[in-house]
Amino acid sequence: MLSSKGLTVVDVYQSWCGPCKPVVSLFRKIKLEVGNDLHFAVAEADCLDILEKYRGKCKPTFLFYAGGELVAVVRGANGPLLHKTILDQLEAETKVLEQGIERKVIKDAALSIEEEIVSQDQEYAEADEVVSLEKSCTLAIIKPDAVAHGKVDEIILKIQEAGFEILANEERIMTESETRYLYQKRSEEEIFEKLVQHMSNGPCRLLIISWTENDKDVVAAWRDFIGPSDIEAAKRENPESLRAQYGTIMPFNAVHGSENREQANRELEFFFPNFKISGKDIDLVQTKQSQTTFALSQCGKCTNVKYLVINFSIVTE
Repeated sequence: MLSSKGLTVVDVYQSWCGPCKPVVSLFRKIKLEVGNDLHFAVAEADCLDILEKYRGKCKPTFLFYAGGELVAVVRGANGPLLHKTILDQLEAETKVLEQGIERKVIKDAALSIEEEIVSQDQEYAEADEVVSLEKSCTLAIIKPDAVAHGKVDEIILKIQEAGFEILANEERIMTESETRYLYQKRSEEEIFEKLVQHMSNGPCRLLIISWTENDKDVVAAWRDFIGPSDIEAAKRENPESLRAQYGTIMPFNAVHGSENREQANRELEFFFPNFKISGKDIDLVQTKQSQTTFALSQCGKCTNVKYLVINFSIVTE
C-alpha cells in the first residue's frame, strides 16, 4: 500500500487512545477534494513490530509515504498543518511523476536519534572511547513565541525539507541565567532585558542540526536559512526565510542561530554538555556514568501534550 501511486498518510496510534476521530474526518474531507491520488491508513503501534519505536507516545504520529519512501512526518493532531503537508506533498509527488524531479526522502529524526543512542551505548559497553559524529553542527533554537503559536512541527518540517539533519531535539524552559549567557554579546543593547524576559518566559526547542553534505558550512547555511535578526529586514532581503515567515515584532523573531563557528561550539557545549566540541566536529564522550532519562507525560486531547523530563547520572564502578 505504501508504494501506491500518489501519497499515502499513515496514522500511527496507541491502543489505549485509538485513531484521532477529528483527524479521520479531516482526512475524508481532503480526499473528496483531491481525489484518488491520496490514500489513508491507520496502524496500531502496539500490534506491529516495525512500529515498536513509536509505542508509548502521547501524540499521534502521521507518516507520509510516496513511492514507498518516507517524505514527511507530522507529530500531533494539528489539522491545519496536516492539511498543508498533504497538499504540499501531493504537489511535490506530481512533479516527481510528471517532470522526473528527484523525490525528497527523509528519515524520522526522533527514531534516528534513538537508534544512534542505542548503537553508541552498545559500543561504550565494550570499551571507553570517543565516538566522532564527523559532522559540522550548530545550535538552533525555536523560540517561545513560535512554540506558543503552535509552529514547531511546521518549522521542523521546513528545516528537514531544506536539507538540514536534526541530531537532537529537546524542549526546555530556559532560565534567566542561561538566556543572559546566550545573548551576552547583546548585554549593552536596549532590547537585552526584554529579550531575556521573552526567552525565559516559556518553553522553546533546542536543536543540534547538521548539513547532510559534510562539505557545507552548516553555521552559514543556517544563518542564511533563518534570515536577518531584524524581522522587517528579513522580509525585504529574504522573504522565504524562517524569520520573515514566522517572526512578528522584535524580539519575537521565532528562531535563533549562532553567528559563527566559535559561538556555535560555545553554545553547543553549554546547552548540550554531553557533546564535546573538537575543531569542526562534535565528539560524544562517554564517561563512567550510566545516563538515565525518565519522562513523565500528561496527555490532554492529543494536541496539548506536556512533558516533564528528568535527567540524572549514576556513577558506576
